[in-house]
Amino acid sequence: MKNKPVLDNADVKLIAAAAEAEALKNQWAVTIAIVDDGGHLLSLQRLDGAAAISAHIAPAKAHTAAMGRRESKIYEDIINQGRTSFLSAPQLAGMLEGGVPIMKDGQCLGAVGVSGVKSTEDAQVARAGIAAIGL
Repeated sequence: MKNKPVLDNADVKLIAAAAEAEALKNQWAVTIAIVDDGGHLLSLQRLDGAAAISAHIAPAKAHTAAMGRRESKIYEDIINQGRTSFLSAPQLAGMLEGGVPIMKDGQCLGAVGVSGVKSTEDAQVARAGIAAIGL
């Protein structure tokens, strides 16, 4: 039988706190979503001033990153390069930069999705959260 690491509640809290700190440091009003490896929501945090729609976009980005085991930006790039048929991919609604998978030893533990500022800044917040658990 194989074993794989999983996110526990303490990990989720560390990721959320570090992502929030990165957003606040830069005065970015964002929503931060953390999902498990199946794309199921573990945490959703909408910071003061974040647009209401960001509470839908952030979990979609996280879900896409977890299910695809790659950054959601990859899908955005594929579509922008002309492969628009990829928009019909099932279960992938957040195909915008800002979803970052949480990877350890080649295994996906989940993902962080952020929405509310420029896509590169969303990804920066997500990566700061993941860094808090040493990944």
